[in-house]
Amino acid sequence: MIETVYCGVDFHARVQTLAYCSSNDGEIHLCELHHQKDDLRAFYARLSGEVIVGLEASGYSGWFERMLEELGHTVLLGHAADIRRVANRRQKNDRRDAELILDLLIKGDFPRIHRPSAHSLEILRMLRYRHRLVKMRTMIKNHLQALAIGSGVAIKARLLTRTGRARLLAAQMSPVMSRQREEWLSLLDNLDARIAEVVKWLEQQAKDDAKAQLLRTHPGLGLLTSLGLVHTLEPVSRFSNQRKVVAYVGMEPMERSSAEKKRYIGISKAGSRLVRFLLGEAAQTAARDDQQLKRFYLRLAAKRGKPKALVAVGRKLAIRSYIMLRDNIDYAEFLRRGVEARPARGTRKHVDA
Repeated sequence: MIETVYCGVDFHARVQTLAYCSSNDGEIHLCELHHQKDDLRAFYARLSGEVIVGLEASGYSGWFERMLEELGHTVLLGHAADIRRVANRRQKNDRRDAELILDLLIKGDFPRIHRPSAHSLEILRMLRYRHRLVKMRTMIKNHLQALAIGSGVAIKARLLTRTGRARLLAAQMSPVMSRQREEWLSLLDNLDARIAEVVKWLEQQAKDDAKAQLLRTHPGLGLLTSLGLVHTLEPVSRFSNQRKVVAYVGMEPMERSSAEKKRYIGISKAGSRLVRFLLGEAAQTAARDDQQLKRFYLRLAAKRGKPKALVAVGRKLAIRSYIMLRDNIDYAEFLRRGVEARPARGTRKHVDA
């Protein structure tokens, strides 16, 4: 019989507390490992048999997960809130947390979450990197607009055209303002070049991605949104229905109802903030170019306002993307089939429009 070693890890940036035991003797061992002082690779390499390591999902354990996989160990990430919910006690420390994770692993109750592939993680990192660069570029443009207005050059969006830029450079400014103008423009040119490089890299990734190309046939779903959805939802087989997809991307309407009183308080905003942003941007184009979504948007905008209508269109885009990926169909085939999609709440069925 193959020996199985279960390891419950309470992971922190600089230190981890480990509770582990073997299926042969069942004896629990506790230890504390410092990431900068102790040889973690050598420690985990000494563990023989099938090694299963469980830890709470976090944003800074990637290097540790890669090291364990290189050693041939199985890595399980757990939902932090679900793990904490099981710990029905007032006392909390690293040792207790590690023992709790170990206990859940042994009993088979560990609240495991999906781990994206290494390739998907790289794509999503580049999408977030581009998003940050664009935010920086927007900040610089706002500063340049302020300098232009302060110098009497109020030409709004035309400021950064060739003619507008010439007028900005010719404007009379104080020495400090002139220096800021030159440096902001230099930074802007640098950011534009970096963003273009990132987009070129993403285009290359999408070129060989059949699923991303499939989603791009839908109006509004461009390069960024299609890549974000594909590498966030894949594999789509892990979602049993559309509601789970909507909840996963954080666009599920939250309800606080009691007795006859019905109250909805907006979307949950769980999951990827970037994907929700991309869906919101895509919704503006989809509501214009897709006739079904256009009618839906106009009808809802008249009742609930434009911002809520755009969120609802974004939610429908997430559902449509799930259906297209699940059935491996493009936009034309989606329309031909007239695929029905249930709303995120309620029981009345309607054609996804």
